[in-house]
Amino acid sequence: MFLRTILNTAHRMVYPFLPIFARGLGVDISTMSLLMTARSLIGVTSPLFAPIADRRGRKFGMLLGIIVFILGTGLVAIHPNIWTLGAALILAVIGKYMFDPSMQAYFGDRIPYTQRGTALAVTEVAWSMSFIIGVPVMGLLIAKFGWSAPFPVLTVLGLFIFITIWRIIPNIDPHHELTSNSQTGYLAVFSSTPAMAGISIALWASAGNELVNVIFGVWLEDSFGLKIAALAGASAVIGISELSGEGLVALTTDRLGKPFALSIGLIGNALASILLPFIGHTQAGALIGLFLFYITFEYVMVSHIPMMTELVPSARATILSMNVTGHSIGRALGAFLASFIYQQFGFTFVALTAVVFNVAGLLALRRLQKG
Repeated sequence: MFLRTILNTAHRMVYPFLPIFARGLGVDISTMSLLMTARSLIGVTSPLFAPIADRRGRKFGMLLGIIVFILGTGLVAIHPNIWTLGAALILAVIGKYMFDPSMQAYFGDRIPYTQRGTALAVTEVAWSMSFIIGVPVMGLLIAKFGWSAPFPVLTVLGLFIFITIWRIIPNIDPHHELTSNSQTGYLAVFSSTPAMAGISIALWASAGNELVNVIFGVWLEDSFGLKIAALAGASAVIGISELSGEGLVALTTDRLGKPFALSIGLIGNALASILLPFIGHTQAGALIGLFLFYITFEYVMVSHIPMMTELVPSARATILSMNVTGHSIGRALGAFLASFIYQQFGFTFVALTAVVFNVAGLLALRRLQKG
């Protein structure tokens, strides 16, 4: 949980500080939106890395992901500009997409399915902690030293992650038998209707979430003139909502059943999306709306992961990596649409489009259950 907080901070700090990065680099929001789209599209390549953890071991997959992460953040630390930032965003997300499925498969190998929702919810606390602690700290660094200040710090922390994983994860893993043929894993996933439906849930839910992710910093700044410190505070509020969602998953998902919990989350997120533009006319209302939006989305995501770990147990890392692909395509779709919808139609239509994506996720969940 602690180590993933560092990785997730690097991933998430771009969203609230998107206008600050744009001004620091001398580019407009549309350029940054395209950069975010490119970062999301890189996730489509995650199945290429899927067999690594199945064939070489969970520890190898985690360490390789950290090396790629360090390379990315180190580029900006050495020479900060738009090109190195673009490379850093892409390399950092590739590293995360190597690390996360390897880690989730590592726990999936060891923890019974009836308890896996709680266990993985604990590791997912890192997602909210990155907004509660990591992003505000990065905001302070940016305010004092400039837009590129977080990257040298993240590079050093990446080295710390590598050393820690190297020391605490055993080299010999009796819980996982290495596979010799990666094609078998791909076939097992592609031939499973529930697996493909589960991956599409990730796509639709992430598309709706990314619409708001990309725009909420711009929306708050346009509506209320919030500056760096206030945006960091808004990020902390969102982090608290996500922490609450992860806590709810830990308490309820294993008891309710993963699909039923997922249905609750998708419906709740659709309702929060409808509510957001109507109560967002004041700063307090906007923050309350964002709280409800992110707590329901986090409930969706953290309920979804343990369900995915058991759909194709023989290719656990492979399906988790392909699930990342679903998230990535969805995030790319959301990032691509966000700026256009906001500039042409306003924030209300951004929120209503998120509702449409949640409905598509519910339909995919029904198909999974029938399969």
